[in-house]
Amino acid sequence: MATTVDEIAPGIFRLSTCDRAIGPDGFTFNQFLLADEEPLLFHTGHRSMFPSVCAAIDQVLPVASLRWITFGHVESDECGAMNEFLAAAPDAQVAHGALGCLVSLTEMADRPPRALADGEVIGLGSLRVRHIDTPHVPHGWEARVLFEETTRTLLCGDLFTHLGDGPAVTEEDLIGPSMEAEALFRSTSLAPDTTAVLRKLGDLEPTTLALMHGSSFRGDGRRALYDLADAYGSQYLS
Repeated sequence: MATTVDEIAPGIFRLSTCDRAIGPDGFTFNQFLLADEEPLLFHTGHRSMFPSVCAAIDQVLPVASLRWITFGHVESDECGAMNEFLAAAPDAQVAHGALGCLVSLTEMADRPPRALADGEVIGLGSLRVRHIDTPHVPHGWEARVLFEETTRTLLCGDLFTHLGDGPAVTEEDLIGPSMEAEALFRSTSLAPDTTAVLRKLGDLEPTTLALMHGSSFRGDGRRALYDLADAYGSQYLS
């Protein structure tokens, strides 16, 4: 499986690998590289994907120059290659929410991680990423997202997951495909505050949604997140 590279926002690159064995049209695993003075990787991919993802990163910048290794929650497709990247990039550090570091990453990472407070910002150079805790949204106690403030890109992990190997970026509606995938996988943790968390993310007014599984979205991110909240509310939280 080859990993493709596309710039979805200024300085933000989508690294995408499609597994054709999943579903009728395949299923993508996407990482996002923020190319700046302190390069940041969001998602590492499975450990088995490490060689392919490394080759994709090298098309943009040297893997050894990575400064930050980040991901949404602790799961093999999000952080399976974490220690391989720490070995390949000697100045890199894992950065995650304080809870994730306490519960898992202090023990799992080969170098001590940086624990981030809710709302804390890391300056990468011209880009700035804000850490936002989202417990159990979409799943995992330690779940979080990153919001790149300059390009208004929400690195939203498993939110809006959908099947297929579509274009790197779409402006088409995400809700129908996302709810089809939800009906198949039932992967989202639904709690009393799920819809409120999604609307809070919408209030950031992102213009690009960087999805881990499927095409990224360019357009009215606030509307998309509010619509996703309504879809969960009507189908699962009523």
